[in-house]
Amino acid sequence: MILIAAVAENRVIGMDNRLPWERIPGDLPRFKKLTTGHAIVMGSRTYDSFGKRPLKDRLNLIVTRQPDFAIGGDWSNLVGIGDLESQLVRATNYRPDGAFYVIGGGDIFAQTINKANKLEITEVHQKPEGNVYFPEINKCKWNETARQDFQTHSFVTYERR
Repeated sequence: MILIAAVAENRVIGMDNRLPWERIPGDLPRFKKLTTGHAIVMGSRTYDSFGKRPLKDRLNLIVTRQPDFAIGGDWSNLVGIGDLESQLVRATNYRPDGAFYVIGGGDIFAQTINKANKLEITEVHQKPEGNVYFPEINKCKWNETARQDFQTHSFVTYERR
């Protein structure tokens, strides 16, 4: 399980179901390159933030407590809806190597960070206001294995120690 997120210096990842910063150069292409061909697990608010449309070329697995949650359209081959544990099982079984990504939001990250084996983080060099946070990355549990630094952000990979 790999968690992927853009995270500000103050751990903010969202504000009122949107990103609290302008587009980050290279972040979206990196996200697409890493997640394409994989299952992606997300909460219903994260799904809603994409315009209630699944991301192409990925199995979109939505975690929700809403029994009447509807995805709209005929996306049955791209989307699954259920509780977190069932979605993690579906995601693990999607590819022979078992690799999949958790893409948000804050509650889902908090529930999965201790089960993850890798983090793909875009460190945003800002401290915006927000109401959704990424869990603290405990450096005793995570080893930084790759970093690309830019003026406004850094792409960082962490692997579980």
